[in-house]
Amino acid sequence: MTKPSILVVGSSNTDMIIKVQRIPQPGETILGGEFALAAGGKGANQAVGAARAGGAVTFIARLGRDMFGDQALAGFVADGINVKHVVRDPAAPSGVALIFVARNGENSIAVASGANARLAPADLQRAQAAFRRAAVVVLQLETPLPTVTAAVKLAARAGARVILNPAPARPLPASLLRHVYLLTPNESEAQLLTGMAVNSEAAAARAADALLARGVQNVILTLGARGAFVAGPQARGRVPGFKVRPVDTTGAGDVFNGALAVALAEGKPLLEAARFANAAAALSVTRLGAQTSAPTRGEIDRRLAAARSN
Repeated sequence: MTKPSILVVGSSNTDMIIKVQRIPQPGETILGGEFALAAGGKGANQAVGAARAGGAVTFIARLGRDMFGDQALAGFVADGINVKHVVRDPAAPSGVALIFVARNGENSIAVASGANARLAPADLQRAQAAFRRAAVVVLQLETPLPTVTAAVKLAARAGARVILNPAPARPLPASLLRHVYLLTPNESEAQLLTGMAVNSEAAAARAADALLARGVQNVILTLGARGAFVAGPQARGRVPGFKVRPVDTTGAGDVFNGALAVALAEGKPLLEAARFANAAAALSVTRLGAQTSAPTRGEIDRRLAAARSN
């Protein structure tokens, strides 16, 4: 079977992870345990997640000309990602994220954007052929909003469906949202975008409807262990999550979006695609790290098959 073509535009970071008993409070120092250095960044995580889930992935990003950039690029190549449009920036370092991971799997993250903040519309113009090949274009908000806007317009012109993961959350203009096929906020991101607290399935439905009213074609609101709420013209309802024992939730949303892109590009209906993505995300939280936790297609298919047989 031919792999579906996925284009990811976004960030790449190196994650510096410390495991702690609990997330420190402001002004508090906690002696941590295990330290790990791992590849991360929402865009890169989604690209790796999509590649391992079965997509033919091209990644557009900026890396510094430094050790972290070298390591990130080598990782993309190892996962079979097309890196023709990954720019090595001589004027900025690669992005870095500092991450605390608590014993219950929750995390706290601070990011120094570095070269990610310099990803520009001109970088996308040089990659127009990649937009024309793509069935699905995946975007996040760790790069400048004008660049995200330019990517949405190029995708629309090429006839590709856009998945926008609005993270880190920020207000978004209706002119941008009108070109988005699928918006994938989590509960806190949906609250920022709509002004509505998302603390129940009914509240998730109301927030999704508010986003649809702003012009987005479909919404999948991710609910952590509870799964995801899907809303659109052809699909509506909560897709349950999978019960697992979490180790680290870092990157779970990114794995969800990467797997979701593959499922949609393969022609799966929205509810089925969300279930496929839920399975991938559930597997990812049982492992430490972001890209290191992304499951393979075989693992996702086996998890789904096991759920069907129970």
